[in-house]
Amino acid sequence: MAPRTGLAAVSAALLAMNRTLQVRDVLQTIVVSARELLDARYAALGLPDGNGGFAQFLVDGISDRQWKVIGPLPRQHGILAAMLGGATPVRLADVRKDPRFEGWPDAHPELSDFLGMPIADGEEVLGALFLANKRCPPGRRRPDGCAFTAEDEDLLHLLAQHAAIALTNARLYERSRELTIADERARLAHELHDAVAQKLFSLRLTAEATATLMDRDPGRARSELGQIASLAAEAADELRAAVVELRPAALDEDGLVATLRAQAQVLDRAHPARVTFDCRSPRALPAAHEEALLRVAQEALHNALRHAVPQRVGVSLFRRGIDTVLRVRDDGTGFDPAAVRTAGRHLGLVSMRDRAAAVGGRLSVTSAPGKGTTIEMEVPGG
Repeated sequence: MAPRTGLAAVSAALLAMNRTLQVRDVLQTIVVSARELLDARYAALGLPDGNGGFAQFLVDGISDRQWKVIGPLPRQHGILAAMLGGATPVRLADVRKDPRFEGWPDAHPELSDFLGMPIADGEEVLGALFLANKRCPPGRRRPDGCAFTAEDEDLLHLLAQHAAIALTNARLYERSRELTIADERARLAHELHDAVAQKLFSLRLTAEATATLMDRDPGRARSELGQIASLAAEAADELRAAVVELRPAALDEDGLVATLRAQAQVLDRAHPARVTFDCRSPRALPAAHEEALLRVAQEALHNALRHAVPQRVGVSLFRRGIDTVLRVRDDGTGFDPAAVRTAGRHLGLVSMRDRAAAVGGRLSVTSAPGKGTTIEMEVPGG
Protein backbone atom coordinates (compact mmCIF):
# COMPACT_ATOMS: atom_id res chain seq x y z
CA MET A 1 0.00 0.00 0.00
CA ALA A 2 1.38 3.44 -0.90
CA PRO A 3 2.31 5.70 2.03
CA ARG A 4 -0.14 8.41 2.94
CA THR A 5 2.25 11.10 1.76
CA GLY A 6 2.28 9.42 -1.66
CA LEU A 7 -1.50 9.29 -1.79
CA ALA A 8 -1.69 12.91 -0.76
CA ALA A 9 0.73 13.87 -3.53
CA VAL A 10 -1.27 11.93 -6.12
CA SER A 11 -4.53 13.49 -4.89
CA ALA A 12 -3.03 16.99 -5.08
CA ALA A 13 -1.77 16.36 -8.62
CA LEU A 14 -5.16 15.08 -9.82
CA LEU A 15 -7.03 17.96 -8.20
CA ALA A 16 -4.64 20.48 -9.78
CA MET A 17 -5.25 19.04 -13.26
CA ASN A 18 -9.01 19.43 -12.91
CA ARG A 19 -8.93 22.92 -11.40
CA THR A 20 -8.84 24.69 -14.76
CA LEU A 21 -10.54 24.24 -18.13
CA GLN A 22 -8.06 26.17 -20.24
CA VAL A 23 -6.11 23.73 -22.42
CA ARG A 24 -2.77 25.51 -22.05
CA ASP A 25 -3.14 25.65 -18.25
CA VAL A 26 -4.14 21.98 -18.10
CA LEU A 27 -1.06 20.97 -20.12
CA GLN A 28 1.29 23.00 -17.92
CA THR A 29 -0.28 21.57 -14.76
CA ILE A 30 0.13 18.02 -16.07
CA VAL A 31 3.83 18.39 -16.81
CA VAL A 32 4.58 20.18 -13.52
CA SER A 33 2.58 17.60 -11.52
CA ALA A 34 4.37 14.70 -13.20
CA ARG A 35 7.84 16.08 -12.44
CA GLU A 36 7.01 16.86 -8.82
CA LEU A 37 5.17 13.59 -8.20
CA LEU A 38 8.04 11.38 -9.44
CA ASP A 39 10.79 13.72 -8.18
CA ALA A 40 12.43 14.04 -11.59
CA ARG A 41 14.79 16.84 -12.54
CA TYR A 42 13.21 17.36 -15.97
CA ALA A 43 9.77 16.80 -17.46
CA ALA A 44 8.18 17.46 -20.83
CA LEU A 45 4.84 16.95 -22.55
CA GLY A 46 4.36 16.74 -26.29
CA LEU A 47 1.16 16.84 -28.36
CA PRO A 48 1.13 15.32 -31.86
CA ASP A 49 0.60 17.40 -34.98
CA GLY A 50 -0.78 14.46 -36.98
CA ASN A 51 2.33 14.27 -39.18
CA GLY A 52 4.76 12.52 -36.86
CA GLY A 53 5.96 15.65 -35.06
CA PHE A 54 4.86 17.92 -32.24
CA ALA A 55 2.15 20.54 -32.42
CA GLN A 56 2.97 21.66 -28.85
CA PHE A 57 5.86 20.87 -26.52
CA LEU A 58 5.97 22.04 -22.90
CA VAL A 59 8.82 21.59 -20.43
CA ASP A 60 9.40 21.91 -16.68
CA GLY A 61 12.72 22.01 -14.87
CA ILE A 62 14.31 24.23 -17.54
CA SER A 63 14.23 28.02 -17.29
CA ASP A 64 12.81 30.18 -20.08
CA ARG A 65 16.32 31.46 -20.76
CA GLN A 66 17.70 27.91 -21.10
CA TRP A 67 14.81 26.96 -23.39
CA LYS A 68 15.49 29.92 -25.68
CA VAL A 69 19.16 28.97 -25.91
CA ILE A 70 18.27 25.36 -26.77
CA GLY A 71 16.24 26.63 -29.72
CA PRO A 72 13.26 25.12 -31.56
CA LEU A 73 12.43 21.46 -31.20
CA PRO A 74 13.43 19.39 -34.26
CA ARG A 75 10.57 18.36 -36.53
CA GLN A 76 11.27 14.67 -35.85
CA HIS A 77 12.69 14.06 -32.41
CA GLY A 78 13.94 10.48 -32.06
CA ILE A 79 12.44 8.50 -29.23
CA LEU A 80 10.13 11.35 -28.19
CA ALA A 81 8.36 11.56 -31.53
CA ALA A 82 8.39 7.74 -31.83
CA MET A 83 6.28 7.50 -28.69
CA LEU A 84 3.48 9.49 -30.34
CA GLY A 85 2.91 6.56 -32.67
CA GLY A 86 2.14 3.98 -29.98
CA ALA A 87 0.68 3.57 -26.51
CA THR A 88 3.61 1.73 -24.92
CA PRO A 89 5.53 3.14 -21.92
CA VAL A 90 9.31 3.34 -22.15
CA ARG A 91 11.68 3.12 -19.15
CA LEU A 92 15.43 3.37 -19.80
CA ALA A 93 18.58 3.51 -17.71
CA ASP A 94 20.23 5.79 -20.28
CA VAL A 95 18.20 7.35 -23.07
CA ARG A 96 21.42 8.11 -24.96
CA LYS A 97 22.01 4.40 -25.56
CA ASP A 98 18.62 3.77 -27.12
CA PRO A 99 18.87 3.15 -30.92
CA ARG A 100 16.15 5.76 -31.50
CA PHE A 101 18.16 8.49 -29.78
CA GLU A 102 19.20 11.21 -32.26
CA GLY A 103 21.14 13.59 -30.03
CA TRP A 104 20.26 17.09 -28.86
CA PRO A 105 21.54 20.67 -29.22
CA ASP A 106 24.71 21.75 -27.39
CA ALA A 107 22.75 23.80 -24.84
CA HIS A 108 20.43 20.90 -23.98
CA PRO A 109 20.90 19.41 -20.46
CA GLU A 110 22.40 15.93 -20.25
CA LEU A 111 19.71 13.30 -19.72
CA SER A 112 20.19 9.71 -18.58
CA ASP A 113 17.36 7.98 -16.69
CA PHE A 114 14.22 8.21 -18.80
CA LEU A 115 10.54 7.37 -18.35
CA GLY A 116 8.08 8.00 -21.16
CA MET A 117 4.32 7.54 -20.88
CA PRO A 118 1.67 8.04 -23.58
CA ILE A 119 -1.48 10.00 -22.74
CA ALA A 120 -4.16 8.01 -24.53
CA ASP A 121 -7.91 8.07 -24.96
CA GLY A 122 -8.65 4.51 -26.03
CA GLU A 123 -6.51 3.88 -29.10
CA GLU A 124 -5.90 7.57 -29.77
CA VAL A 125 -2.63 8.99 -28.44
CA LEU A 126 -3.37 12.53 -27.25
CA GLY A 127 0.21 13.21 -26.22
CA ALA A 128 3.15 11.83 -24.28
CA LEU A 129 4.83 12.61 -20.96
CA PHE A 130 8.61 12.40 -20.65
CA LEU A 131 10.57 12.39 -17.37
CA ALA A 132 14.34 12.34 -17.02
CA ASN A 133 17.04 12.24 -14.32
CA LYS A 134 15.19 11.03 -11.24
CA ARG A 135 16.55 12.56 -8.05
CA CYS A 136 17.79 9.70 -5.83
CA PRO A 137 21.09 8.51 -4.29
CA PRO A 138 23.18 6.34 -6.64
CA GLY A 139 22.91 3.43 -4.20
CA ARG A 140 19.16 3.26 -4.73
CA ARG A 141 19.39 2.58 -8.44
CA ARG A 142 17.88 -0.67 -9.70
CA PRO A 143 20.06 -3.50 -11.01
CA ASP A 144 19.16 -2.48 -14.55
CA GLY A 145 20.69 0.94 -13.84
CA CYS A 146 17.46 2.95 -14.10
CA ALA A 147 16.48 5.12 -11.17
CA PHE A 148 12.82 5.11 -12.27
CA THR A 149 11.08 2.06 -10.84
CA ALA A 150 8.14 -0.06 -11.94
CA GLU A 151 6.16 1.70 -9.21
CA ASP A 152 7.08 5.03 -10.78
CA GLU A 153 5.82 3.72 -14.11
CA ASP A 154 2.51 2.65 -12.55
CA LEU A 155 2.14 6.04 -10.87
CA LEU A 156 2.83 7.92 -14.09
CA HIS A 157 0.35 5.68 -15.91
CA LEU A 158 -2.33 6.64 -13.37
CA LEU A 159 -1.47 10.30 -13.82
CA ALA A 160 -1.59 9.95 -17.63
CA GLN A 161 -5.05 8.35 -17.48
CA HIS A 162 -6.40 11.32 -15.51
CA ALA A 163 -4.45 13.70 -17.75
CA ALA A 164 -6.32 12.28 -20.75
CA ILE A 165 -9.65 13.01 -19.04
CA ALA A 166 -8.60 16.52 -18.00
CA LEU A 167 -7.26 17.33 -21.47
CA THR A 168 -10.39 15.99 -23.20
CA ASN A 169 -12.64 17.99 -20.87
CA ALA A 170 -10.63 21.17 -21.45
CA ARG A 171 -10.80 20.73 -25.22
CA LEU A 172 -14.56 20.12 -25.07
CA TYR A 173 -14.97 23.22 -22.92
CA GLU A 174 -13.00 25.40 -25.34
CA ARG A 175 -14.95 23.98 -28.28
CA SER A 176 -18.21 24.68 -26.45
CA ARG A 177 -17.04 28.21 -25.73
CA GLU A 178 -16.16 28.76 -29.39
CA LEU A 179 -19.64 27.61 -30.39
CA THR A 180 -21.21 29.87 -27.75
CA ILE A 181 -19.27 32.86 -29.06
CA ALA A 182 -20.30 31.99 -32.62
CA ASP A 183 -23.94 31.77 -31.50
CA GLU A 184 -23.70 35.13 -29.73
CA ARG A 185 -22.13 36.74 -32.78
CA ALA A 186 -24.91 35.32 -34.97
CA ARG A 187 -27.53 36.61 -32.53
CA LEU A 188 -25.91 40.03 -32.50
CA ALA A 189 -25.80 40.08 -36.31
CA HIS A 190 -29.53 39.34 -36.41
CA GLU A 191 -30.24 42.07 -33.86
CA LEU A 192 -28.17 44.58 -35.78
CA HIS A 193 -29.98 43.67 -38.98
CA ASP A 194 -33.46 43.67 -37.44
CA ALA A 195 -33.04 46.84 -35.41
CA VAL A 196 -30.21 49.12 -36.52
CA ALA A 197 -30.19 48.23 -40.23
CA GLN A 198 -33.93 48.76 -40.61
CA LYS A 199 -33.81 52.11 -38.83
CA LEU A 200 -30.90 53.22 -41.00
CA PHE A 201 -32.86 52.17 -44.09
CA SER A 202 -35.86 54.24 -42.92
CA LEU A 203 -33.52 57.10 -42.16
CA ARG A 204 -32.13 57.04 -45.70
CA LEU A 205 -35.59 56.96 -47.30
CA THR A 206 -36.81 59.82 -45.10
CA ALA A 207 -33.73 61.87 -45.93
CA GLU A 208 -34.26 61.31 -49.66
CA ALA A 209 -37.92 62.33 -49.38
CA THR A 210 -36.99 65.43 -47.40
CA ALA A 211 -34.50 66.48 -50.06
CA THR A 212 -37.29 66.50 -52.69
CA LEU A 213 -39.54 68.62 -50.44
CA MET A 214 -37.04 71.34 -49.61
CA ASP A 215 -38.11 73.64 -52.46
CA ARG A 216 -41.67 72.43 -52.99
CA ASP A 217 -42.93 72.22 -49.37
CA PRO A 218 -40.46 73.69 -46.83
CA GLY A 219 -42.90 73.26 -43.92
CA ARG A 220 -43.29 69.56 -44.50
CA ALA A 221 -39.56 69.26 -45.07
CA ARG A 222 -38.93 70.73 -41.61
CA SER A 223 -41.32 68.14 -40.15
CA GLU A 224 -39.47 65.34 -41.93
CA LEU A 225 -36.15 66.64 -40.54
CA GLY A 226 -37.56 66.06 -37.07
CA GLN A 227 -38.37 62.49 -38.05
CA ILE A 228 -34.80 62.07 -39.33
CA ALA A 229 -33.40 63.23 -35.99
CA SER A 230 -35.68 60.83 -34.12
CA LEU A 231 -34.70 57.85 -36.31
CA ALA A 232 -31.00 58.70 -35.96
CA ALA A 233 -31.32 58.80 -32.16
CA GLU A 234 -33.12 55.44 -32.11
CA ALA A 235 -30.47 53.85 -34.34
CA ALA A 236 -27.71 55.20 -32.10
CA ASP A 237 -29.45 53.77 -29.02
CA GLU A 238 -29.81 50.35 -30.64
CA LEU A 239 -26.17 50.34 -31.70
CA ARG A 240 -24.98 51.33 -28.22
CA ALA A 241 -27.08 48.58 -26.68
CA ALA A 242 -25.50 46.06 -29.05
CA VAL A 243 -22.02 47.27 -28.10
CA VAL A 244 -22.79 46.83 -24.40
CA GLU A 245 -24.01 43.26 -25.00
CA LEU A 246 -20.92 42.24 -26.94
CA ARG A 247 -19.09 39.41 -25.20
CA PRO A 248 -15.37 40.17 -25.55
CA ALA A 249 -13.82 37.04 -27.02
CA ALA A 250 -10.49 38.05 -25.44
CA LEU A 251 -11.60 37.46 -21.83
CA ASP A 252 -9.86 34.09 -21.51
CA GLU A 253 -6.78 35.26 -23.38
CA ASP A 254 -6.35 38.78 -21.96
CA GLY A 255 -8.01 38.46 -18.55
CA LEU A 256 -10.65 40.52 -16.79
CA VAL A 257 -8.65 43.70 -16.26
CA ALA A 258 -7.67 44.16 -19.91
CA THR A 259 -11.17 43.22 -21.09
CA LEU A 260 -12.90 45.71 -18.77
CA ARG A 261 -10.44 48.44 -19.76
CA ALA A 262 -11.13 47.80 -23.47
CA GLN A 263 -14.90 47.75 -22.83
CA ALA A 264 -14.74 51.11 -21.04
CA GLN A 265 -12.70 52.65 -23.87
CA VAL A 266 -15.22 51.47 -26.49
CA LEU A 267 -18.20 52.79 -24.53
CA ASP A 268 -16.43 56.07 -23.82
CA ARG A 269 -16.13 56.64 -27.57
CA ALA A 270 -19.69 55.49 -28.30
CA HIS A 271 -21.51 57.59 -25.66
CA PRO A 272 -21.63 61.25 -24.63
CA ALA A 273 -20.93 60.21 -21.02
CA ARG A 274 -17.33 59.89 -19.82
CA VAL A 275 -16.66 56.19 -19.12
CA THR A 276 -13.51 55.32 -17.14
CA PHE A 277 -11.88 52.21 -15.70
CA ASP A 278 -9.55 51.91 -12.73
CA CYS A 279 -7.90 48.82 -11.25
CA ARG A 280 -5.93 48.71 -8.02
CA SER A 281 -3.82 45.67 -7.08
CA PRO A 282 -5.18 43.26 -9.70
CA ARG A 283 -5.01 39.55 -8.92
CA ALA A 284 -5.76 36.33 -10.76
CA LEU A 285 -9.31 35.01 -10.37
CA PRO A 286 -11.01 31.74 -11.32
CA ALA A 287 -12.50 31.81 -14.81
CA ALA A 288 -16.06 31.56 -13.46
CA HIS A 289 -15.51 34.60 -11.23
CA GLU A 290 -14.10 36.66 -14.11
CA GLU A 291 -17.04 35.70 -16.34
CA ALA A 292 -19.57 36.69 -13.65
CA LEU A 293 -17.81 39.99 -12.90
CA LEU A 294 -17.67 40.87 -16.58
CA ARG A 295 -21.35 40.11 -17.11
CA VAL A 296 -22.39 42.19 -14.10
CA ALA A 297 -20.20 45.07 -15.29
CA GLN A 298 -21.83 44.91 -18.73
CA GLU A 299 -25.35 44.89 -17.27
CA ALA A 300 -24.59 47.78 -14.92
CA LEU A 301 -23.03 49.81 -17.73
CA HIS A 302 -26.00 49.07 -19.97
CA ASN A 303 -28.42 50.33 -17.29
CA ALA A 304 -26.41 53.46 -16.58
CA LEU A 305 -25.88 54.51 -20.19
CA ARG A 306 -29.34 53.57 -21.44
CA HIS A 307 -31.51 54.82 -18.57
CA ALA A 308 -29.64 57.16 -16.20
CA VAL A 309 -28.43 59.92 -18.60
CA PRO A 310 -25.12 60.26 -16.73
CA GLN A 311 -22.22 62.60 -17.36
CA ARG A 312 -19.71 60.18 -15.86
CA VAL A 313 -19.64 56.42 -15.30
CA GLY A 314 -16.72 54.88 -13.42
CA VAL A 315 -15.82 51.19 -13.35
CA SER A 316 -13.29 50.06 -10.75
CA LEU A 317 -11.83 46.75 -9.61
CA PHE A 318 -10.10 46.52 -6.24
CA ARG A 319 -9.41 44.36 -3.20
CA ARG A 320 -11.35 44.37 0.04
CA GLY A 321 -9.39 42.15 2.39
CA ILE A 322 -8.99 38.85 0.56
CA ASP A 323 -12.02 39.50 -1.67
CA THR A 324 -12.26 41.20 -5.05
CA VAL A 325 -14.80 43.99 -5.61
CA LEU A 326 -16.24 45.37 -8.83
CA ARG A 327 -17.84 48.82 -8.57
CA VAL A 328 -19.86 50.61 -11.27
CA ARG A 329 -20.84 54.13 -10.23
CA ASP A 330 -22.70 56.78 -12.26
CA ASP A 331 -23.87 60.33 -11.55
CA GLY A 332 -27.15 59.91 -13.45
CA THR A 333 -30.80 60.20 -12.52
CA GLY A 334 -30.76 57.35 -10.03
CA PHE A 335 -33.88 55.51 -8.81
CA ASP A 336 -35.59 54.13 -5.74
CA PRO A 337 -34.61 50.43 -5.49
CA ALA A 338 -37.68 49.67 -3.36
CA ALA A 339 -39.99 51.29 -5.91
CA VAL A 340 -38.34 49.35 -8.73
CA ARG A 341 -38.98 46.06 -6.90
CA THR A 342 -42.59 47.04 -6.19
CA ALA A 343 -43.21 47.96 -9.80
CA GLY A 344 -41.69 44.71 -11.02
CA ARG A 345 -39.04 46.54 -13.08
CA HIS A 346 -35.73 45.06 -12.08
CA LEU A 347 -33.36 46.72 -14.58
CA GLY A 348 -31.38 43.48 -14.67
CA LEU A 349 -30.83 43.48 -10.89
CA VAL A 350 -32.19 39.95 -10.50
CA SER A 351 -29.82 38.68 -13.18
CA MET A 352 -26.87 40.44 -11.57
CA ARG A 353 -27.69 39.06 -8.12
CA ASP A 354 -28.03 35.57 -9.58
CA ARG A 355 -24.63 35.85 -11.24
CA ALA A 356 -23.02 37.01 -8.00
CA ALA A 357 -24.65 34.23 -5.97
CA ALA A 358 -23.58 31.58 -8.51
CA VAL A 359 -19.90 32.22 -7.68
CA GLY A 360 -20.41 32.66 -3.94
CA GLY A 361 -20.42 36.46 -4.13
CA ARG A 362 -22.88 39.18 -3.24
CA LEU A 363 -24.31 42.24 -4.95
CA SER A 364 -25.30 45.58 -3.42
CA VAL A 365 -27.18 48.46 -5.05
CA THR A 366 -27.13 52.01 -3.69
CA SER A 367 -29.29 54.60 -5.45
CA ALA A 368 -31.81 57.40 -4.97
CA PRO A 369 -33.65 59.70 -7.37
CA GLY A 370 -31.25 62.40 -8.57
CA LYS A 371 -28.31 60.86 -6.65
CA GLY A 372 -26.84 58.46 -9.19
CA THR A 373 -26.32 54.73 -8.70
CA THR A 374 -23.55 52.54 -7.30
CA ILE A 375 -23.49 48.80 -7.93
CA GLU A 376 -20.93 46.64 -6.16
CA MET A 377 -20.23 42.95 -6.66
CA GLU A 378 -17.89 41.23 -4.22
CA VAL A 379 -16.47 37.75 -4.87
CA PRO A 380 -14.45 35.68 -2.40
CA GLY A 381 -10.75 35.00 -2.59
CA GLY A 382 -8.61 35.58 -5.65
